[in-house]
Amino acid sequence: MGSRGERRSPRTGPRSNRRSARPPRRIFFDCPAELYDMLMFIGSPARYVVHGVRSKSLGETAAATSTQRLSLIAGKYVGKDDPVMIVRTQSGLPAVGEVLEPFTFAYTVAGCMRGSHHAPFMPVSVEHAHPARFDGPPRVVALGLQIHDGRLIGPRDLFADPCFDEARHQANLAMDYLRRHGPFEPHRLPIEDLEYTTMPQVEARIADRWEPIGAPAQARGGTPAEAGKI
Repeated sequence: MGSRGERRSPRTGPRSNRRSARPPRRIFFDCPAELYDMLMFIGSPARYVVHGVRSKSLGETAAATSTQRLSLIAGKYVGKDDPVMIVRTQSGLPAVGEVLEPFTFAYTVAGCMRGSHHAPFMPVSVEHAHPARFDGPPRVVALGLQIHDGRLIGPRDLFADPCFDEARHQANLAMDYLRRHGPFEPHRLPIEDLEYTTMPQVEARIADRWEPIGAPAQARGGTPAEAGKI
């Protein structure tokens, strides 16, 4: 797992790599033996994420994700992060249906407008992978490919399936609920996470206007005495 680390499981279980977003670190966990230790960290997805899973029985990588934020690479907000996950299935690894099952629930994730809001994760077909409402809800697509004679065959649009209709319905209901919060938390991300958006520029622009609480109010262009007048 990485700090935004790595984890591993016992003999037959997967070994996984988890990373922290600040500063970059990683740790390996043996699961399920250390599952609860790992959950302590990945329960804070803004800071810790699973970077990869490795099968100890097969000695091969089972899953890998892109976890780094664009703003950490560029040093400023340069657009939204579009993470990718590659998961291997069958032949000693989970079946395709087992890998897809978690997406039957519309989890709340960070994203949407300027990547600075919480919104539900909506599994959709490639045809519908075009967020519009407040740049959301965040969409996830799944492309299935077969490997045959060393070549990738496909893809198949795995979320183009009515089995995920209920998850899409949940996502729309959750989006309605969160949007009614307006620019406030929990719809907007916590203030510490806004450091990775345009917030630093806003802070810099008004930095000289902050003053200690209890100091005499200074009206712009006036005296402290005039500041209290309406």
